[in-house]
Amino acid sequence: MEALQCFRHFSHVPTFAAFLHNQYNLKKSKNRFRVAANLSSDDDPFLQAALHSATLRLQETHRPDPLFHDPYVACLVPANIPVYTEQHVHPYCLATKFIDDSLLQNLRNNDELKQVVLLTDGADTRVYRLTWPSSTLIFDISPDRIYCDVSQKLKDIGAQISRSCLLFHVSLESFNIQEVLRKKGFNGNRPSIWALQGLPLMTLTSFEDILSVVSSLAMKGSLVMGEVPVCLAETEVELKTSREEWMHKLFMRHGFQVHVIDYKDVARSLCRGLSDETSSTMLFVAEHMRFSDDQMEMWRSEFHRTEEEADEEGFEDL
Repeated sequence: MEALQCFRHFSHVPTFAAFLHNQYNLKKSKNRFRVAANLSSDDDPFLQAALHSATLRLQETHRPDPLFHDPYVACLVPANIPVYTEQHVHPYCLATKFIDDSLLQNLRNNDELKQVVLLTDGADTRVYRLTWPSSTLIFDISPDRIYCDVSQKLKDIGAQISRSCLLFHVSLESFNIQEVLRKKGFNGNRPSIWALQGLPLMTLTSFEDILSVVSSLAMKGSLVMGEVPVCLAETEVELKTSREEWMHKLFMRHGFQVHVIDYKDVARSLCRGLSDETSSTMLFVAEHMRFSDDQMEMWRSEFHRTEEEADEEGFEDL
């Protein structure tokens, strides 16, 4: 609960994404989520959404008083795309600023927090543009083809992660996300912070798959934050049920206490005006209330060890 105090004054937000619905076929199995697709670059909705977000970051970077500065994004945006400096901030950019600040604030306030998991669209430059604390391990989960193409472009312009930090990519198409994360060094017995922005989500099932993965891997007390497409709630929310209530029930089923962040409060806290862009996602911060699989395994091992020691002591007394 204490970890969430700095977010109490917020409560509901968004970006882009409704047009992604039904473009891909999502395949699900226990403890994994997977995307199957065979689209070219021209008709790939995931790629187009990633480029749209990159363009918004470029536009924000060129504002007279930007919320953030993305020095790498220009290499991802086609040269013929015009850059406008709108008077009001786009919802996506406000959400980006909120997530940036939340990640860094929590990392700096907790010396034991060294694991960051970013669930992205593959074209997120957050890994390179933020100054991460020393020894931070960053795991990027995103569509493999987009990530590989973007990574090469960033490498070509000299983008580098903060010194003494490590980056590990996990393909969204991986058969078992949990297994891959563990093999790359993720430790469920240590605190972690997860951020979701841009990851392709078209169905409620796909999002619940993600929550299941995080719930199994993240240590109790770990934080998850980011954006959930509003369209996932539309078919679930009844007339008497608000989106906030729907979010609360959804997250509680997977062991999280969630707070929906109000987009207007985010803008107000930054002294910025809102654009007229319709919000298509809800911004949230959630705290994990259950023990991870690794924590439970450690507890079982310790319990058996204590029992065996007690049996041995009892035998010696005889």
